[in-house]
Amino acid sequence: MDTIASLFSFITTPVSWVIVQFHSVYGAIFGPDTGWAWGLSIVSLVIVIRICLIPLFVKQIKATRAMQTLQPEMKKIQERYKNDKQRQSEEMMKLYKETGTNPLSSCLPILAQSPFFFALYHVLNSIASNDTVGVINERLLASAQKAHIFGAPLAAKFTDSEDKVQALQASLTDVRVVTAIMIILMSLSQFYTQRQLMTKNVDTTVKTPFMQQQKMLMYVFPIIFAVFGINFPVGVLVYWLTTNVWTMGQQMYVIHNNPTPGSKAQAAYLERLSKHVTKHGKTRNRRERAIVKAIVVKGRDRNEYERKFINGLNKAGLAAQSDGTVIKSEATAAAQAEDGTPTTTGAPKRQQPKRQPKSKRQAAPAKAAGEPTSLTKTDQPQDDAKAAGGAKKNPAKPGSGARSKAQSGQRKGPQRPKSPSKK
Repeated sequence: MDTIASLFSFITTPVSWVIVQFHSVYGAIFGPDTGWAWGLSIVSLVIVIRICLIPLFVKQIKATRAMQTLQPEMKKIQERYKNDKQRQSEEMMKLYKETGTNPLSSCLPILAQSPFFFALYHVLNSIASNDTVGVINERLLASAQKAHIFGAPLAAKFTDSEDKVQALQASLTDVRVVTAIMIILMSLSQFYTQRQLMTKNVDTTVKTPFMQQQKMLMYVFPIIFAVFGINFPVGVLVYWLTTNVWTMGQQMYVIHNNPTPGSKAQAAYLERLSKHVTKHGKTRNRRERAIVKAIVVKGRDRNEYERKFINGLNKAGLAAQSDGTVIKSEATAAAQAEDGTPTTTGAPKRQQPKRQPKSKRQAAPAKAAGEPTSLTKTDQPQDDAKAAGGAKKNPAKPGSGARSKAQSGQRKGPQRPKSPSKK
């Protein structure tokens, strides 16, 4: 670890300068030699770095969602070229190039923090070795060595010997208890952050190996932090615990306000948005309008939660527009009250014709052929007489199956001819 930290010694001067500037402010409040002054200086360093990394964090979110969208295509490529790894890699790179996606974009915040992390490690290790570093002179070095956080010096480690800890004017028990608690908190915060991402902000409709890898990392990362944490000084543990808490809070904000489509977080967000829009009849800000616009543009490609959101608006007599606004639509409410089938455009839905009874369907061909479907009591004798007269003039041929008007009351189907009488 010392060798790796020495590679980033070029950035120790700006890192130490930032810490010293914050120390001058907090030292005036809590005292220059207190752990509060130096500990809060490290916390402030983390906040400054993370604020500067917000654009990379936004890029990370976009890259992660783009990777989730490409998972079905990536799975097809893996299955198609499972016996040709080189062709598989070429097709993957071609897919990334066509969609403008970079898999490394999701790791940008961690990679960008690495130089500051190792620079801080180098600064604290120099303080423990009683060496000046960066802008930290002998006076500040003596002050930093006196600073303790809950009894543990900033430069002390869990693996330090008792003699080294006593040289820093501390107890080995205090150092190990404090470092152990901080390592546990650091690992738990990392686990919760990854678990929050997997359980709430992942599209559950897509089952790919990428999701299995993320699930595995959810358990692997905390173990890695716990193993390496025993070699981190207390000040570095403060740094990493602070950045984990910042990441967790930042991710909670994103999940709450801009969830991944198809995730459980989106279902909860659209439910809240539907209640607000139904109550006030409009969207609140540009972000909400952008989300409503994206849902409207999808059309038939909407997922289950988005369809439920649009249908909820229609039930309330509202219609989402293509520009993200929401307007009142009386026609939608009327159509919903009439047939119970909401629409997504605000216009009443065309009703299907009612199914006719079987008797009417059977009578339709008869009407088309000019045959009467029913006879009243007053018309029946006249029709019988006409039928009898017609039968004398035009007798039906045996076996023809033809039906006269007088036979309309008989059973349907061809009639069996009578045998001719003997002369």
